[in-house]
Amino acid sequence: MTAMTGPSFDIRPADAADQLFLADMLIEAVNWHPRRNWDRDRILSDPTLAHYLTGWPGPGESGALAEAARTVRTPAGAPVGAAWLRLLPASDPGYGFVAEDIPELIMGVTPAWRRRGVGRALLRALAAQARSAGLAGISLSVERGNPARALYQQEGFRTITGDGGADVMLLDLSACRSVHG
Repeated sequence: MTAMTGPSFDIRPADAADQLFLADMLIEAVNWHPRRNWDRDRILSDPTLAHYLTGWPGPGESGALAEAARTVRTPAGAPVGAAWLRLLPASDPGYGFVAEDIPELIMGVTPAWRRRGVGRALLRALAAQARSAGLAGISLSVERGNPARALYQQEGFRTITGDGGADVMLLDLSACRSVHG
């Protein structure tokens, strides 16, 4: 993955050294609703959530990190968002599990940086990386009230299944237009 630049942020590949910030972004993703305030211990001790971080990056997994380029309130290089792909086995599936060869997307953006193009840039960076790695798609799980759902739909994710409060969405990488890459 090559570095990308946004209006006030840069996107770079994430690696194992970014694990602490990825944990922060998992917490942001879980706590997307203002009335939900799960703490770090609760999230990281829950096996259904902790497996999104434990052992990442494994073979075939990748991630992207957004860092502030230049702003008044955020120092240059400060991480402001992250997204990563996780290949989980059928024996330990994620909420957005589709198949063992379809990675699941996890993404979070710090509150001050939402609605500034960070999430879209992270999605596009990972889609380009996944496409170049020959992956057939990317899946995710999103709760129905989450505003990020509209972004996922705009970027080509389609609902394939759901339950009472959340849907599993899939981005078919063979159907993506090259303009997203």
